[in-house]
Amino acid sequence: MSSTEDLDYPQVILQYNSGFLVSKVMFTACELGVFDLLLESGEPLSSDAIAVRLGTSTTGMERLLDACVGLKLLAVDLTQEGALYRNTEISNIYLTKSSPKSQYHIMMYYSNTVYLCWHYLADAVREGRNQYERAFGILPKDPFGAMYRSEEEMLKFMAGQNSVWSICGRDVLAAFDLSPFTQIYDLGGGGGALARECISLYPNSTVTIYDLPKVVQVAKEKFIPPEERRIAFHEGDFFNESVPEAELYILSKILHDWDDDKCRQLLAKVYKACKPGGGVLLVESLLNEDRSGPLETQLYSMNMLVQTEGKERTAAEYSKLLEAAGFGAIQVKRTGKLYDAVLGRK
Repeated sequence: MSSTEDLDYPQVILQYNSGFLVSKVMFTACELGVFDLLLESGEPLSSDAIAVRLGTSTTGMERLLDACVGLKLLAVDLTQEGALYRNTEISNIYLTKSSPKSQYHIMMYYSNTVYLCWHYLADAVREGRNQYERAFGILPKDPFGAMYRSEEEMLKFMAGQNSVWSICGRDVLAAFDLSPFTQIYDLGGGGGALARECISLYPNSTVTIYDLPKVVQVAKEKFIPPEERRIAFHEGDFFNESVPEAELYILSKILHDWDDDKCRQLLAKVYKACKPGGGVLLVESLLNEDRSGPLETQLYSMNMLVQTEGKERTAAEYSKLLEAAGFGAIQVKRTGKLYDAVLGRK
């Protein structure tokens, strides 16, 4: 085992201190449209040309572009005319709005909403509750009231969640063979990206998105075309209203928003409605059983502290919640990506 003298503490601390700066550079370049402009231009551009076309200062843009080069989000070619900047493959795929795998919307949600809550992380740790009241003046018992505080914010959140499932959706849906389940309810399905992945992967299935009325209306208007007949909608609040009968229920990133008592209440309601032989699929980011990682999940759990009433859990903790509701034959699959899958059967 290495002694503490072997660790390069200044470099380690520097990396963690710069983490905030790194993400804000990327978010800012996305927000200003740097990557979209370079994709649309079809050729490398100078910092002066980019600044003029995006309406920014030349000195500020040059520094932003150089930082993006350092982060390998941009590449630079030195020519007789000066430095010319172009996108890397990563930025073309993930940071341009037009890409099918674009993460632009989730980044804007983090930049404009999540960061405001994280400003009060110390308060969240002291108090053990989310920080929507300090950040937005919204009561902490209404976390989705903050996320959906305006139609614009709701649209950002839903588009952001869709961008996540464009990368991770197929992995969690293919973790188990779900083809025996043809009648599926996606509780809190939002913008419907996971539902669309589901009907693509399992052509014999139909998926009903059960979400709040205002969420369903936006999903219909912005995300799910009316000709998509295999995706239906159910307006309501599944915590306070009944859950219709189905063969499979998908709860993707739902339980991590709530404390154990509320999770047990919802799972008991789902179990009661579930057809015999049916099941429930939980899609969550799983902690190691000793809680030693993964780091991304540990950070997500901190985010649940500042934003919700919930937390990230281990596979054993989710299994215990499922068993308390009556589900059995519980299986766990780690996908190697951001989100994992837990399947319980009735």
